[in-house]
Amino acid sequence: MIQSMQRKTGWTKLKITLAITGLAAVFFLPFLGRVHLFDWDEINFAECAREMMKLHDYSRVYVNFQPFWEKPPMFFWLQTVSMRLFGIGEFAARLPNAVCGIVTLPVLYLCGRRIYGHRFGLLWALAYGGSLFPNMYFKSGIIDPWFNLFSFLSFYFFILYHWKRNGFDKPGLEASQLGYVLASAACMGIAILIKGQVALMVFLLTLGVYWIYNRFRIYFNWWHALLFLVVATAVTSTWYAYETLKNGPWFIEEFLRYQYRLFSTHDADQKGFLGYHYIVILIGCFPSSVFAIPAFFRGRYEGKFDRDFKVWMIILFWVVTGLFTVVQSRIIHYSSLAWFPVSFLAAYTFYGWERGSLARRKWVSVLAASIGGIIALALLAVPWLATHLNRLIPYVHDRFAQGNMEAQVPWTGWESLVGLLLVLTLWFGVRLLRKGAFGQAALCYFGGTAVVVFLASAIIVPKVERYSQGAAIDFFIAKRGEDCYMNVLGYKSYAQLFYFQKEKPVNPDSYLEAWLLRGNIDKPAYFVSKVDRVDNYLQTPGLRELYRKNGFVFLRRDPPEKP
Repeated sequence: MIQSMQRKTGWTKLKITLAITGLAAVFFLPFLGRVHLFDWDEINFAECAREMMKLHDYSRVYVNFQPFWEKPPMFFWLQTVSMRLFGIGEFAARLPNAVCGIVTLPVLYLCGRRIYGHRFGLLWALAYGGSLFPNMYFKSGIIDPWFNLFSFLSFYFFILYHWKRNGFDKPGLEASQLGYVLASAACMGIAILIKGQVALMVFLLTLGVYWIYNRFRIYFNWWHALLFLVVATAVTSTWYAYETLKNGPWFIEEFLRYQYRLFSTHDADQKGFLGYHYIVILIGCFPSSVFAIPAFFRGRYEGKFDRDFKVWMIILFWVVTGLFTVVQSRIIHYSSLAWFPVSFLAAYTFYGWERGSLARRKWVSVLAASIGGIIALALLAVPWLATHLNRLIPYVHDRFAQGNMEAQVPWTGWESLVGLLLVLTLWFGVRLLRKGAFGQAALCYFGGTAVVVFLASAIIVPKVERYSQGAAIDFFIAKRGEDCYMNVLGYKSYAQLFYFQKEKPVNPDSYLEAWLLRGNIDKPAYFVSKVDRVDNYLQTPGLRELYRKNGFVFLRRDPPEKP
């Protein structure tokens, strides 16, 4: 009878896991190729993958056919596989992260189920998939979703190891201590291969804070710690060691310098303000960010393991946000690993409300309605503003922004229904919370937000992209296949590489802007600049303006006539 019940439980778990996987596919796969990749990161990474294929060199990362030391290669390997299958384009560049989303949600369900039970697993998967940025990033072409998943799994398996070793009151830890250590180390090694040693830095800082919280008691075996480092190093050495043996320590040295520069300087003009990442999480991880707050307070716990896992998640949150507050370059996705503990704490709040172990705080509904209302108002306002941009142009003092606003993008007004859907989500969510229907409220908030992101990605984002970069990308695509040089002037971009599909340069002088503008070029050179940065270039002899469109200026220089 026990075996029969176990088989029934296992079959139920499998069915639910498959259902979550299928639902994730429905949300994350459609419309991946509906909008151009965005400068810088999306286009940068896709270009790295394209050049790997073009050069038939998968052991080293290149951009503009020059070594690129900012990232290890694993994510680009995923993109090259996708591009081999589906061709070079937006869909293939973003597909790896859609697959990551399809994997992440059932993984969170299984993790939550193992720790707290089936109900919690559902809430955790729902909270992560139903929050703004976590959902949106699975439709992107940037590195972080896979990096975050394997970094989190490394923490997860290490926590199970800790519980197994120290006799926590958690049944069902079938694997041995050694098994959990190996799983944690392997995941850490993969995370490092995806984005670098920052994964290990966050891991060690979190373990250190927990050690202090644990009153300086050693909660791990030193031999196991050494084994963790050996295995993680072995996984990363599958590429790092090969790169060093083949090309010397150049990559590692440049990569470490780059990481130091991120800590000490404002890379990419991303200075931000001191509380940048907390605001980003509060707005970008809505509604999980709001519902996570009550879980930071004390409640009643089912056992030692219950309290301990929550402590780990809170420590992870503060370590990630604190570390990247110290980092001088403040970019949205730097703190995205914190979305895992935030979504956990949001699920924990609903779980605690349902079982009566966590006090219900009425201000949470007010805060959720306020922040959600701001987001809904923005979604409602975008179509109206877009149809009245001509009236707003005189009040904008940035010439490039003025040019962007002149783009001819068709808006019907029906796009506002996306914002209206979020308003209805908030209204029904508040009503359900007041009734004490916490499970239905969670489904309303997170499910409604997921649908809003889905519709916004399909309807609003492609139209907004036409203002910001559409004219330039159209130009690059139009010149694709022409025997010419293509470059940008006065600003940084990767779009001219990916969308023009630049070939490997034959003449090394073509990397020099001065040569392209004044040198003895052997074929036509096209340039794209911005209206507020082009004036100095227009004085260049032989450089003629073709036209202007949406804030961009398009120019051409022909080869000098031969005597």
